[in-house]
Amino acid sequence: MVTGRAAVFLDRDGTLTRPRHYPSRPEHLVLADHVGPWLRVLQAQGVALVVVTNQSGLARGYFGATDLDAMHQGLRGQLAAWRVRLDGIYACPHHVDGSVTHLAVRCACRKPAPGILLRAAGELRLDPARSWMVGDAASDVAAGHRAGCRTALVGPPAPGDTESAVRPDLRTEATWEALRHIAERLGDAGHTRW
Repeated sequence: MVTGRAAVFLDRDGTLTRPRHYPSRPEHLVLADHVGPWLRVLQAQGVALVVVTNQSGLARGYFGATDLDAMHQGLRGQLAAWRVRLDGIYACPHHVDGSVTHLAVRCACRKPAPGILLRAAGELRLDPARSWMVGDAASDVAAGHRAGCRTALVGPPAPGDTESAVRPDLRTEATWEALRHIAERLGDAGHTRW
């Protein structure tokens, strides 16, 4: 018996958006090339689209919650131009080396821990076993595996990432390629009929 919808969990920086070190304003978030059409295909298949992102800039005091909300409003606006609506955005604000005391903690939501994915799955009634985690770092793949998802690693290898450290189910150069493969696999498997 199916317990929830399939989802594509998307890392934000370097996956859904172009890479940028500690973005802090809406104009810093620019959609990655060609992702809009493939997100729309997945959405039409009934797949939930959920951003799951580590945002240690909050713990480090580089920007505040209001800034993060503004960035995500801008991101939603860019996606709306493609007729894509996110089902949720989940951000981990923690980092043990942070300067904001109440956020400078070890947590269960910072990837590679699976907490942020599991929280989203519970709140949005998603089925991790039918879902994918797409990201550009080993921590994304590890979080996806720990949450029970299939995983896609996109982009060039990040410093410290080795093929022996992570074993994604799919490896592509660009995010849109991963989204295309996922849409095809979900469609071929009949997962679009709930």
